[in-house]
Amino acid sequence: MNQPIGVFDSGYGGLTILREIVRKLPQYDYIYLGDNARTPYGTRSFETVYQYTLECVQHLFDRGCRLVVLACNTASAKALRNIQQLDLPVRYPGLDGPGLDGPTRRVLGVIRPTTEVIGNYSATRQVGILATRGTVTSESYLVEIEKFFPDLAVVQEACPMWVPLVENGEYASPGADYFVKQHIDRLVAKAPGLDTILLACTHYPLLLDKIRQYAPTGTTILSQGGIVADSLAHYLSRHPELEAQCSQHGRRTFLTTDSTEDFDRQATVFFGEPICSENLAL
Repeated sequence: MNQPIGVFDSGYGGLTILREIVRKLPQYDYIYLGDNARTPYGTRSFETVYQYTLECVQHLFDRGCRLVVLACNTASAKALRNIQQLDLPVRYPGLDGPGLDGPTRRVLGVIRPTTEVIGNYSATRQVGILATRGTVTSESYLVEIEKFFPDLAVVQEACPMWVPLVENGEYASPGADYFVKQHIDRLVAKAPGLDTILLACTHYPLLLDKIRQYAPTGTTILSQGGIVADSLAHYLSRHPELEAQCSQHGRRTFLTTDSTEDFDRQATVFFGEPICSENLAL
């Protein structure tokens, strides 16, 4: 039976996560779903993001996925908790109790894996978060980092123009410099001693060269792809009963809720190799 690992994002950015997951765990089958017709999620309400994310997760379950990764910071911040606590136990009940299996479907996000390790990179104990307005407003990173590294001073900066720059292919253009410098300067002004910056949006790695250019010399810039890939590998090793249900043929399937032609052209940039997608009408 084909039971791939599902990877979801509101658009293209999650492909930077999938790229690293495939590099780390190439043996598994994967389905990537980009909800491009309804992107961006970053400016939408909690309820809307939750409903959109749940619809897409449900579709991936219908395709045979037992495990879905929300490779989207906004969806992880605004929808993951509700899906894990309210939907999975009702829709996919399993054996629940000490030492038992829990729901028969699992959904993971990208925030917790990052917050579990971010403090390991900072000597000054001051870190900055660059994210969409939705992720910043949710304060999910502040809450989660406090659990693991209560000694860290964390500042955030919302960068509303960065995703449009990336999705319109302007991430390498001179026009992007203004917006990148503007937000880096604002972030550093909030914590002049910061030595670590987390790119808490999966689109932002495409701006990495410019971010490095304007960040203070010696600053560690963290992208989430490798961190999430390592976390997924550890999760599967800790849950052999779930890992055994994930099919292993090295297959990749790509779905988009919008134009496949547009998706294939853009997605190739994010994923790093040619992509041929299928349209999904939700």
